[in-house]
Amino acid sequence: MRGLVVALLVAGSGVSAQGVTREEGLAAWNRIYAVASHPRCTNCHVGAQEVPMWEGLTYGAQARHGMGVRADSSRIGAESIPCRTCHVTAAKRAVPAPSAPQIEEAWRLPPVALDWLGESSATLCAQLRDPALNDGHEIADLVAHLTSSPFVAWGFAPGEGRSKPEGSAAEMAQDVAVWGAAGSPCQ
Repeated sequence: MRGLVVALLVAGSGVSAQGVTREEGLAAWNRIYAVASHPRCTNCHVGAQEVPMWEGLTYGAQARHGMGVRADSSRIGAESIPCRTCHVTAAKRAVPAPSAPQIEEAWRLPPVALDWLGESSATLCAQLRDPALNDGHEIADLVAHLTSSPFVAWGFAPGEGRSKPEGSAAEMAQDVAVWGAAGSPCQ
């Protein structure tokens, strides 16, 4: 089933699943890693330390989220300061800094299994291609996340005064589909 879904996604992108080479898959992975390792993504993809980061944006290296915020086991800060205290749920995605980011969904951090802050390309590649290491996600699930998540959409258009990764959510989803069709190669 996974192969069929990835093949359909790749076919919709204009790339033949049978024609995707390992080299094309690795090139797609390099673009994926460039985005996934951008601070706009890694600052929320934190694990058991439960502290979102402001690292590498305008706050400098190793800057922890302000106000003593912790995600705790809820991943929404329910045990301390809920994310929604500042990150209001609203359809005004592109509010400029320093306003708190807003999306049309309740703010939260990804599951601990999707922690990749500070990970190398090889480590993250191995994690994302293995459902046992990525909270049970197949390649098609990752593509669906990239095309439907308000968090991902916000990350590519966070509002004036905020850095963002290169490209778009659609381009990232296409790269993940190509990477998957090539067998999810890692270097």
